[in-house]
Amino acid sequence: MGMDAKNHLSFLQLRSLVKKNSEMELSLATTSIPKPEADEIIVRIDAAPINPSDLALLLANADWSQAKLSGTAQLPVVTTPITANALQAMAARVDIPMPVGNEGAGLVVEAGSSQAAQALVGKTVAVLGGAMYSQYRCVKVNQCLVLADGTSAADGASAFVNPLTALAMISTMRREGHKALVHTAAASNLGQMLNRLCIADRIGLVNIVRKQEQEDILRVAGAVHVCRTDSATFLKDLTDALVATGATLAFDAIGGGPLAGQILGCMEAALNRSITVYSRYGSITHKQVYLYGALDMSPAVLNRNYGMAWGVGGWLLTPYIEKIGPLAFQELKDRVVRELKTTFASHYSQEISLAEALRPDIIAGYAKRATGQKYLINPNKGLAA
Repeated sequence: MGMDAKNHLSFLQLRSLVKKNSEMELSLATTSIPKPEADEIIVRIDAAPINPSDLALLLANADWSQAKLSGTAQLPVVTTPITANALQAMAARVDIPMPVGNEGAGLVVEAGSSQAAQALVGKTVAVLGGAMYSQYRCVKVNQCLVLADGTSAADGASAFVNPLTALAMISTMRREGHKALVHTAAASNLGQMLNRLCIADRIGLVNIVRKQEQEDILRVAGAVHVCRTDSATFLKDLTDALVATGATLAFDAIGGGPLAGQILGCMEAALNRSITVYSRYGSITHKQVYLYGALDMSPAVLNRNYGMAWGVGGWLLTPYIEKIGPLAFQELKDRVVRELKTTFASHYSQEISLAEALRPDIIAGYAKRATGQKYLINPNKGLAA
């Protein structure tokens, strides 16, 4: 390719950088992409959510209360110190500026020569593929989800990660022989989707939340079983809900602390209510907790009061998608498109620009990962598209 092709389109992109001097830096970098290949399209990104899965790369668990802002209003730079232990843990990414943003949506402004690519010009699409906190992205056609007419980029921005995670959780449940689910941090955008999905598909769901306001959100949405960890009767309430649903599979977004172990213990207690013969090995029914998030970075505490038939493991969406293959993946995407404004609707508390995403006060807001406080980045807000 010639020089013209290499510099086909220049634009701004948010970068996260861990530096050798024990400093974390967020900045906006000018980058460029060549003309799209035959099976590629260029999407003007108009909406990209800040998901919990983005924050580990974006903020790297640094202490952003010490953040300092420099640069200009249009091209800000924000830095904060990181500990020696954190620097060691992130050795593989030191001094490598990393683009951020798992998913987003926007208008297809250019396409490669293939028929499939050309058919998308002028369409609004959702995209999965990283580096979405950018004004533009060049992606392959199969990384896109064509949104129905009348669907905005904001409506489609969260069309991949949360909807597909909720669907994949239910698929995992069925594939592994369980009949109902437990979900923690259940008032999140994902949790609310999973609740709607389980109601529609008549699947038992036990929702675990931290406080009354979160329970209220789910109750209004029709949730039957909601257990609060701040309640004095939490363990009894959880056991009762597990008896009622028969749930022996949990997806835990918290990751650290005692909760995973408490869930396993209550599953065992629920199963033992129907056992008439004592066994020192506990129930023979397998109980499984998958850790898919890390809202609590402390160690997971497992008090072994749940027999021998149990498991705790990690779980991620991308390996699941690879496992089921392209045809099954397309079926899931088709359902998401059909139910994007109902079952899989997302709600945002604030839309921010790339520059605003680097303001320390706004970082403090989205770093909290608070229920009802989901941020949406519009990379072209305040910039010439």
